[in-house]
Amino acid sequence: MSSLRSLALIDDWPVPTAAAAVVRADGTVLGTHGPVGHRFPLASVTKPLAAYAVLVAYEEGAVELDEPAGPPGSTVRHLLAHTSGLAFDEHRATFAPGQRRLYSNAGFEVLGDHVAKATDIRFYEYARQAVFEPLGMASTGIDGSPARDGVSTVEDLVRFAAEVQAPRLLDARTVAEAMTVQYPGTKGVLPGYGHQNPNDWGLGFEIRGSKSPHWTGSSSSLRTFGHFGQSGTFLWIDPDAGVACVALTDRAFGPWAVEAWTPFADAVLAELG
Repeated sequence: MSSLRSLALIDDWPVPTAAAAVVRADGTVLGTHGPVGHRFPLASVTKPLAAYAVLVAYEEGAVELDEPAGPPGSTVRHLLAHTSGLAFDEHRATFAPGQRRLYSNAGFEVLGDHVAKATDIRFYEYARQAVFEPLGMASTGIDGSPARDGVSTVEDLVRFAAEVQAPRLLDARTVAEAMTVQYPGTKGVLPGYGHQNPNDWGLGFEIRGSKSPHWTGSSSSLRTFGHFGQSGTFLWIDPDAGVACVALTDRAFGPWAVEAWTPFADAVLAELG
């Protein structure tokens, strides 16, 4: 049902399977392309879903953003913003909290354990009850690590992207905080794109800012935020354009994605005018 010709660019990507969609804040789907009901491994696109569940736990009073979690001196906020100092894939501290933007799968695993302990509900079940079920995301689940083991469809992620743009599960002020730079001026490596100074992140969402190179479009606004995954997946939201875009594939991230994703985003934004 694509009314956006630009979405057909995914047919040229060197991947076995791909699906994509663009959705406005009011839930209007402007276009889709490919098998939008196909379940794909999300890899790190799991993180924004997990972060949203953590923010529900925060609004329910189960956790506080600035309470201790993770290594000494770290908080829930540090973990969400990748400034806890935890290593990429190991549960060991390599920097003091707040010192550096060190992208950490381990940090999100600590977050999942922290929320599970606070709520007495396993994190995958908490995420289902708090986010997936109320949004009608029946094909979505986090079966393992809250950092990378999510599975979903474009159809479901369109529902999530509409929610983030016009929140119903969370107070709009909480979502505004999530898309606001935490610990401004922090530098670090953006996986796949090298050192960035600053390397801006919100609460579970990466913020484009002035990063170059970047996986969103060259015409994407500085306020664009979202996430991409090593399974060849991404979700970005451009609040200035008033749209979100989801693309899921079944080929690991690599040079093909670096080459394809930026012109794709630019084509989508150009077609939307």
